[in-house]
Amino acid sequence: MTLNIRDYPLLALADYPSDLRQLPLSKLPELCQELRSFLLKTVSQSSGHLASGLGVVELTVALHYVYQTPFDQLVWDVGHQAYPHKILTGRREQMATIRQKGGLHPFPWRGESEYDTLSVGHSSTSIGAALGMAVAASKEQKGRKVAAVIGDGALTAGMAFEALNHGGTCSDDLLVILNDNDMSISENVGALNNSLAKLMSGQTYSSFREGGKKLLDSAPSPIKELAKRTEEHLKGMVAPPGTLFEEFGFNYIGPVDGHDVIALVQTLKNMRARKGPQFLHVLTKKGKGYLPAEQDPIGYHAVSKFDPSQDNLPKKTTTTFSKVFGNWLCEIAQQDKKLMGITPAMREGSGMVEFSKRFPKQYVDVAIAEQHALTFAAGLAIAGLHPVVAIYSTFLQRAYDQLIHDIAIQNLPVLLAIDRAGVVGADGQTHQGAFDLSFLRCVPNLTIMAPSDESECRQMLYTGYKLGSPAAVRYPRGGAINAPCDQPLQVLPIGKAKIRRKGQKTAILCFGPLLYEALKAAETLDATVVDMRFIKPLDTDCIDELAKTHQYLVTLEDNAIAGGAGSAVAQHLVQRETHPRLIQLGLPDQFIAQGTQAEVYAELGLDSTGIEQRLSN
Repeated sequence: MTLNIRDYPLLALADYPSDLRQLPLSKLPELCQELRSFLLKTVSQSSGHLASGLGVVELTVALHYVYQTPFDQLVWDVGHQAYPHKILTGRREQMATIRQKGGLHPFPWRGESEYDTLSVGHSSTSIGAALGMAVAASKEQKGRKVAAVIGDGALTAGMAFEALNHGGTCSDDLLVILNDNDMSISENVGALNNSLAKLMSGQTYSSFREGGKKLLDSAPSPIKELAKRTEEHLKGMVAPPGTLFEEFGFNYIGPVDGHDVIALVQTLKNMRARKGPQFLHVLTKKGKGYLPAEQDPIGYHAVSKFDPSQDNLPKKTTTTFSKVFGNWLCEIAQQDKKLMGITPAMREGSGMVEFSKRFPKQYVDVAIAEQHALTFAAGLAIAGLHPVVAIYSTFLQRAYDQLIHDIAIQNLPVLLAIDRAGVVGADGQTHQGAFDLSFLRCVPNLTIMAPSDESECRQMLYTGYKLGSPAAVRYPRGGAINAPCDQPLQVLPIGKAKIRRKGQKTAILCFGPLLYEALKAAETLDATVVDMRFIKPLDTDCIDELAKTHQYLVTLEDNAIAGGAGSAVAQHLVQRETHPRLIQLGLPDQFIAQGTQAEVYAELGLDSTGIEQRLSN
């Protein structure tokens, strides 16, 4: 997309933050309008995360206006909201390529820009990383400042509070900004509150406070305690949440209006000059400036291409694995009142919207707390309920200890519905579900299944639910072949594969939805194709029989080759005195960059053409 200089005259002058800082303060509101308009236009044409970025336009401008980036360091949590940051840091002309193969990374990425201080994509890492940078800055003694921006959603995770607990004990200069976009702007936000915020962050208030502390050092304890309680009470009248962050050891300021860019600049200037850990509470509106996104911030969180002049997004009609899971969940909940569906803040992405509405007493959102989600599920299972945890593959990585310690060791009947397994596409390295088979396969007591299509997914979910021990069903983002899901539910034979095509010399053992690519290639290769279904336990009888009748065994999976399903087959074959040649196809030992699923599979040789070429050599 080519920037029209006549439409964005101020934004055209701000290629980098150093240019932005040359603009008069009075021009910043107009610049914010242009930036918001540019963001809406680019994302509507290229797809990507929208509502979060619209909500932090003023905050982004104010931060880069006050902080001397890139010398000063800004850390964005998750990174959904970092599109305005990218636009203002030399990447404006590349925004049309975001999330596309070879284009801008979907999140802050250190290899892309010196302004991206932390490569990120998962939540709640900002405060801890920023604290590390702040400690290093103190040792450096060059006056470098560090600020972290974290949303109210990300603040629900334990990591954020661990970092706050640590940061409040340090004397290093660190600003944590809470971007609170869930609370409506109430009476205490506006000119009066901004004035109070500026006062509380300014030199006069700071000098008064520090001077008061010195005067009270020699005062009797009751007087000091009275002074402390008086200050907390006065702050509490303006901002009750402040007491919590003060207890962590931070100086709390706010809440302030996150869409008043001039007030934000003035407050941030005061706070940048302050010493020690600071906490600024900023109220914003997700989707700000675009009414459809303001009214539906969840729907406009991440969007495909759309027409901004229309009041709604294009409807998605294709069947997805997530929808299959959601429908299955409703079907079982209707029969079993002991079912409990659990999500760590991914209701929409995991297909649980309908379930949450129809069965609210059986639905639990634990917020962004994957570790707690699994231990909570363990407690439910101990108490005789039937927990199902819907969790993304990459988010399950955060709860590995809880899976082992709290579920597997106790052999508890918890079902993991692992969404976004394998190649996810546009979200890139941080979200590719490349490792779940590798880190799950070594866990005792755990049954692991990988469906080849939506119908198989439904049956496997039911099998895992009825198993009476830990089970995992891992499935990809999107859909496979839109297979009919109208068969009666039944428990599958545990650890049994299904031969889908009989051929000669070569047998392709498929684990998951790449089965249909293998079937296409097999027509040319005249290969046997097996839907393995189970990664653990393996159908070793099937493997042994194929080893007797075929010269080549090929494993095919959308997981890392290292430690994956193919490795399980290799380990079994090593125990045989004679075995055929084994070829393992899967994700290589590298982090997979963004691109559509089709583009990534083609590049890695995991589509039908790539499989055929590899096995023809």
